[in-house]
Amino acid sequence: MKREYAIIIKNKTRLESLIERFNTKAQAKFYIESSGGNFQEYVDEHEKFHQSFLEVQTKLSKVIKNKVIEREFVPSYIFSENNLIVVVGQDGLVANVAKYSKNIPIVAINPDEERYDGVLLPFTVKNFLNGVNAVLNEKFSSKKMRFAEAVLNDGQKLLAVNDLFIGISSHSSARYKIILNGKEETHSSSGIIVSTKTGSTGWLSSIFNMAFGILGETKLQYPKLKEDDLYFAVREPFKSIRTQTDICGGKLKKGNKLVIESLMPNNGFIFSDGIEQDFLQFNSGAMAEIKLSDEEAVLVTN
Repeated sequence: MKREYAIIIKNKTRLESLIERFNTKAQAKFYIESSGGNFQEYVDEHEKFHQSFLEVQTKLSKVIKNKVIEREFVPSYIFSENNLIVVVGQDGLVANVAKYSKNIPIVAINPDEERYDGVLLPFTVKNFLNGVNAVLNEKFSSKKMRFAEAVLNDGQKLLAVNDLFIGISSHSSARYKIILNGKEETHSSSGIIVSTKTGSTGWLSSIFNMAFGILGETKLQYPKLKEDDLYFAVREPFKSIRTQTDICGGKLKKGNKLVIESLMPNNGFIFSDGIEQDFLQFNSGAMAEIKLSDEEAVLVTN
């Protein structure tokens, strides 16, 4: 298949978001510094990103035609099978783009190795053309990224590369029924995290870190997940006359599912990958099936 266009996807830097919020760079600087913050850190991060981004554009333009799409437009952008996706940014941007990629190869670039861990960023500004050329020659290696999937009883669907959160948008308790392998409980909790293997080093790990801090690491072990596994964890479940706490976590193997019935009259929602704008409303009357999706993304590795 001939790749005709590379779609470069980027996000706003923190500095750009600040300027958008405060109208000018000077006003943003005043706000940060008057609060005791280091404004220069925002400037340095911004300049490093755009230096890397310009280098990516310059190099890529010598190999394939390309255009730039901002992260906010990705959900509505229709990718073609003749595209190649090039992501320049943090791991979270890769996760967000992957949900809309429709099996199109993704070359993910770490623009700032001193600031970003790059778990989902196999390439740097210096070597990313290796991945691009491998895709153009149809000789690339890749990692398949499996999604967690929430499907509501009205047919709406939400995918997550890292994790799904099922809960409430305020700090009050989430109320719901949870059904697993025929067993049902009523819960009052801070919500449920459902993690993929890809996301298991993120939000899910923080739940185990908290437990380790309380009980000690000898009492617990991090879950060892396969690519086809999901893991769910109930956050801060409350036990009472009307609520139970036996179904609080465990693996969801391929073909298995978790069923959640909302008991929240309002403000209930499901969001994915830590991005609250990617959400489904989940109020009383809604039921969600949580399972491994049949869809997947293709992350180029070399």
